[in-house]
Amino acid sequence: MGFWPKSVKARRRLTVFLIAAPLLCGAVGLSLYALKGTVVYFYTPAQLLAAHVPSGRVIRLGGLVQAGSVLKSADGTVRFTVMDKLQSVPVVYHGDLPDLFREGQGVVCEGAVTGSGTVSATQVLAKHDEKYMPKNVSDALKKQGEWRPGTAPEAPKAEKPF
Repeated sequence: MGFWPKSVKARRRLTVFLIAAPLLCGAVGLSLYALKGTVVYFYTPAQLLAAHVPSGRVIRLGGLVQAGSVLKSADGTVRFTVMDKLQSVPVVYHGDLPDLFREGQGVVCEGAVTGSGTVSATQVLAKHDEKYMPKNVSDALKKQGEWRPGTAPEAPKAEKPF
């Protein structure tokens, strides 16, 4: 008994499949390989330090701006520290900060990890009001036991009957 089926119709289907399957797998593989360089991973400070991310890799760092850590220089460079309950990571940013950026508030910084363990940010995003924090940032901080220092999580409010 051979590999090829006896029916002409079945042989034609098998031939099309044997040609199309490797082409499709190759296209998917090339697409995934091309997208590999554009992936930006999100870390909290503790996750970033534990992961030993190589210098030069672009990441997103989320957490809270440590109180008393914001230093602005005359050339427009801002140095601050992003922290969670476990660790803190220094960040250097050159440019204008969002209007809502302040100490003790949630922030997400996108930039490259430097050899000295700091993050050279190219973009800084601040939350839009005091109660909002991106879900992945709040989940990561809640998993560590604290998502906003100095305040307890709010208890759910009971709904009033009609």
